[in-house]
Amino acid sequence: MDTPKRTEIGAIGEFGLIDKINRGVVLQHASTLKGIGDDAAVIDVGADHKKLICTDMLLEGVHFDLSYMPLAHLGYKAVTVNVSDIAAMNGIPKQMTISLGLSNRMSVEAVEALYEGIHAAAKDYQIDIVGGDTTSSRSGLVISITLIGESAPDNIVYRNGAKEGDILCLSGDIGGAYMGLQILEREKEVFKVDPNMQPQLDKYSYIVGRQLRPKARMDVIHELRDLGILPTSMIDISDGLASEIFHLCKQSQKGVCIYEDKLPIEKQTFETAAEFSMDPNTAALNGGEDYELLFTIDQKDFEKMKNHDDITTIGYIHAPDLGKVMVTNNKNTIELTAQGWIHF
Repeated sequence: MDTPKRTEIGAIGEFGLIDKINRGVVLQHASTLKGIGDDAAVIDVGADHKKLICTDMLLEGVHFDLSYMPLAHLGYKAVTVNVSDIAAMNGIPKQMTISLGLSNRMSVEAVEALYEGIHAAAKDYQIDIVGGDTTSSRSGLVISITLIGESAPDNIVYRNGAKEGDILCLSGDIGGAYMGLQILEREKEVFKVDPNMQPQLDKYSYIVGRQLRPKARMDVIHELRDLGILPTSMIDISDGLASEIFHLCKQSQKGVCIYEDKLPIEKQTFETAAEFSMDPNTAALNGGEDYELLFTIDQKDFEKMKNHDDITTIGYIHAPDLGKVMVTNNKNTIELTAQGWIHF
């Protein structure tokens, strides 16, 4: 008898797996306007607005380490990663459900601490908690949040709308969350060797905060609306800038040119990368978990936005046959590569 074929998930990666799953999906309802393939699904519920739905799951030992992640910060972050997906669709978050897998190490007080962060995020982002589920877990803490948002039909922004000549924009700065993770992991190893050593984090407060308690950029969504700018495409930075650029290009069937000297890297991120003998651009391009917004705008909207102090223009969209490239600091043009976060 022939041995059944076995393909390791790591051989095709997260997005290869999603592509295979998506091939078997047949949408059966006209109300499902967008299914798999963007930051959130889009559901038709009437003429005046559409519902946006996204889900993210965080697993202990994969997405977080409780040896240095405070439970309140974890609760806040779990909500933030979902809000960021709704923001990337140019929507407004409204309701959420929360499901927890709890190991026998978790006490009632620990769950209350987790929910302290969840409630703080719900207040900050103005979200109603409307339900969820709890179960036991044999593999540590599991947090799964489903978030429901909404948007007027004409305001929804997808990944596939970038046009040739559009300007590529990025909110905030990037690479900080990744470098914050390096600091936390280093201090954890120091503590394991000598439990009397206290973590030295004061010098790294900004980047550690970027890792432990990020904020979704709903402020940028509101500011773009105030400026009268509707992005042509958008995605949030969860798996790394280069990886997200590749998603926009794939969905929009376009190429891109970005400039190395335009990458917004905060001073503490830059200095910490140097401390680890790392190219700060590596952290910026491939680090992930910054939850900033990457988006494209029509050239005619540039004048409206050019003076915004927290949005950087980092490149432009061009024809697909020109590829995905980066102009380096010494003016060489190289192929852009995307390592991103390896999930499997």
